[in-house]
Amino acid sequence: MRTDDEREHGERDEDDEEHHGAPVGPWWTYPPILGAIVSGLLLAGGFLGDLAGILPDPLPIVLYLASIPFGGYWWAREGLEELIHEREVGIEVLMGVATIGAAALGAWEEAAFLVFLYGSAEAVESLTFARTRSAIRALLDLAPKEARVLRDGAELTIPATELVPGDVFLVRPGEGLATDGVIRTGRSSLDESPVTGESVPVDKAPGDPVFAGTINRQGALTIEATKAFADNTLSAIIHLVEEAQGQKGRAQRFIDRFSRIYSPLVLVGAALLAIVPIALGGDSTEWITRAITVVVAGAPCALVMSTPVAMAAGIGSAGRRGVLIKGGVHLENLGIVRVVALDKTGTLTHGRPVVTDIVPLDGTDEAGLLAAAAGVERLSEHPLARAIVAMASERGVVPSEATDFEALTGAGAAARLDGRLVHVGSPDLFGELGAAPSGATAALLEELREEGKTVVLVGERRADATAGVHVLGLLAIRDQVRPNAAAAVAELHRLGVRRVVMLSGDHPRTARAIARELGIDDVRAGLRPEDKVAAIRELEREHGAVAMIGDGVNDAPALATATIGIAMGTAGTDAAIEAADVALMADDLEKAGYALRIGRKARLISRQNVAFSLALLAVLIPGAAAGLFTIAIAVTVHEVAELLAVANGLRAARA
Repeated sequence: MRTDDEREHGERDEDDEEHHGAPVGPWWTYPPILGAIVSGLLLAGGFLGDLAGILPDPLPIVLYLASIPFGGYWWAREGLEELIHEREVGIEVLMGVATIGAAALGAWEEAAFLVFLYGSAEAVESLTFARTRSAIRALLDLAPKEARVLRDGAELTIPATELVPGDVFLVRPGEGLATDGVIRTGRSSLDESPVTGESVPVDKAPGDPVFAGTINRQGALTIEATKAFADNTLSAIIHLVEEAQGQKGRAQRFIDRFSRIYSPLVLVGAALLAIVPIALGGDSTEWITRAITVVVAGAPCALVMSTPVAMAAGIGSAGRRGVLIKGGVHLENLGIVRVVALDKTGTLTHGRPVVTDIVPLDGTDEAGLLAAAAGVERLSEHPLARAIVAMASERGVVPSEATDFEALTGAGAAARLDGRLVHVGSPDLFGELGAAPSGATAALLEELREEGKTVVLVGERRADATAGVHVLGLLAIRDQVRPNAAAAVAELHRLGVRRVVMLSGDHPRTARAIARELGIDDVRAGLRPEDKVAAIRELEREHGAVAMIGDGVNDAPALATATIGIAMGTAGTDAAIEAADVALMADDLEKAGYALRIGRKARLISRQNVAFSLALLAVLIPGAAAGLFTIAIAVTVHEVAELLAVANGLRAARA
């Protein structure tokens, strides 16, 4: 079921398509713009012809009358539909009343001028807003319209829209990908910037996922489609952004409620301004003119447009840079964030442990230590074991042949290598084996632990030895911090975020070490999911709005609890994109700072526009009532202000 905002957005989209046509091609071909141009030419012809005395009466009036339908058709139709179907008095009704009133007074020139200026401003606003909202659709042009599918050993070219999951298609160097898939053969680097906003090409190999709209830079690839064209990641991004641009924030909802009450009050006030003085013997022409001028001056055009353009521009611009913001309210919330909480594993770190230190002892060399450790661990599925085997492969070390492998749950593993019983495991395991580190080795172990590393010992018990386990050396393993994590945290501090907090389920010592390295203010470690939720609530009570940044799945409860949840690395992950308030398509933590910047800028611009619009109404309405402005002056000031509000709103795209 759609919300009221979504229904209203959908209806407005249909109206735009039916009434205005698609906003494509040169600006002067857009129907409302074209109507305003014709209206202006007829108005100018009548005015200049009358001024030069070359048009006899009543030809100038005929031209003024002819200009009104061209300039007023689009907005008058919209106003009538709003009045009839929604029982609401909108700005268009105010302008229609003012036009009819000016014509009734014989002020044909002012009536035509009002219609032309308001029609022109509305046409420019409509075109700007439509293009701002639909600019994201240009991304679809990056996906090719055809695909080379491999079937029965032959290469067939088919429309991209006919691709279905399971199809295998070929992509040559320099070509774009028609839909999402998985590489089956070939290696290349792909430009994923249209989807993730990542500016550096990403190396891809067989088994790696790839996305529609990305560009193949080098080698030829065969790809198995995982999604149909209509369901691919690029289409999902476009759909999400377009929906988000129609969702209203708190400020816009307030303005809508205000306008529904305000517009009828303006009409009532203008009517009283005419009726009361005339009843008391005042000049009817003068007071009716003032009343009409009040109606024009009081129309809240700039106020109504004060936030939608800023929100649409901000959301659209962010979407093109791989930051998906799910609606105006979330863009506003980004602008008020005071605390940023971050998950550690997968957010600040890669979530893949790697060996950082290899320390052989008592004559053992690095290659021998790695060969022994990898020989035992290559039969294990533990993440630390995989890190050790990966390091051996990277160093070109062949693991020793192992037999009698035994997994020691929670402690390590053991196996026989060339007649030796080799143990690989935690310092606690070696304490139980009677080989606890001491002296310089114990000091080194503590030093490595303080750096947030997990220490694994490697020891052997020879078949003919009666002594205990002999320690061959140690390996230090740590989940690597993302290269730009420190810069991202520093950017959050520069943006004025009061506290950057790490929420981690990891060991406190490991979490504190990484926090020190990255400049994080507060560390809360050893947390279960419910503990993270409690921490978010506490931070909100103490500091205000909190943004939670996580990987979108494991941190789902905390993401849902925070003022705004930001999931990163969600390209191709439908569930994460749908669950988060903001989705960072790439594994780029610095995009979080960009999201906060664009939220703050959009919120600031909206507030500027609202303040400007209210101040303008506070000057125009009393001035019109006092007879200080003519209808022409009120219209001119009014429409220039509306265009200024639109132009200011577009600045939100440049954060």
